[in-house]
Amino acid sequence: MILIVDSGSTKCDWKAVDNQGNQLLEKIRTKGLNPALLSEKKIKKVLKKSEALKKHRKEVTNIYFYGAGCGTENPKLVLKLVLHEFFPNAEISVEEDTMAAVFATVNEPTEAAVVCIMGTGSNCSYYDGKKLHQRVKSLGYTLMDDASGNYYGKELIRDYYFNHMPEEIKVAFGDKYNLDADYIKYNLYKQPNPNAYLASFAEFMILNKDSDYVKELIKKGIRRFAKNMILQYEEELKTVPVHFAGSIAFFCQEEIKEVAKELNFTVGNFERRPIEGLVSFHTNAS
Repeated sequence: MILIVDSGSTKCDWKAVDNQGNQLLEKIRTKGLNPALLSEKKIKKVLKKSEALKKHRKEVTNIYFYGAGCGTENPKLVLKLVLHEFFPNAEISVEEDTMAAVFATVNEPTEAAVVCIMGTGSNCSYYDGKKLHQRVKSLGYTLMDDASGNYYGKELIRDYYFNHMPEEIKVAFGDKYNLDADYIKYNLYKQPNPNAYLASFAEFMILNKDSDYVKELIKKGIRRFAKNMILQYEEELKTVPVHFAGSIAFFCQEEIKEVAKELNFTVGNFERRPIEGLVSFHTNAS
């Protein structure tokens, strides 16, 4: 049994397949396993909560894990050790989530492209057809992650409190969420995964895209992301497309295309959840 795993900070999808790509189990979903945010103890707790993973853990022969927080060596090593302990018979590969986005969006494995992720967090890389290149080192959601779910959640809360929202939007936002100041601060400073908490507010933005305020909010974030990240690859953009993975990108395709026209880069493919492309890639490779 092969496990293909696509993990963000919020949620983690596990797909069990055989060597031909045939699905063996219903898709399993757990909380996100970001080793840069979760301790070894908390990662183990998430794994043990899944009855399906516990039941089949000794049948697993290979795990291909792609996840947020796996781009640096120490967190990556911690996660790999925990997975080895939980799945004793498996060979385990752990890669950053950007590689999942690459394999899920490129038209063929050797296609060069700029590949972006816009989900709970955001990032951007250049894939030359063999290797991944990043010009900006991520400093995490507090300082970076433009146009991500957590970025938009933060902007919505700020606009609500600074009275920058149109009245009808402000009322609707207040009706949908608990916006008590103490409650917000508790979730941001006392609870795990504050980035995922902020990203939970982005649903409101997607559901209210007919509002001029929301549409401009979306485009403002995409412009920031494009200028800070995508345009780092100005020379490469002359010949390669820009692919996008993640829910925010998937639901904001129209706005991304509008900004791309403004800034003169070519939009390629969109993939909401990269896991299907990963299954095809790894079973074909085997």
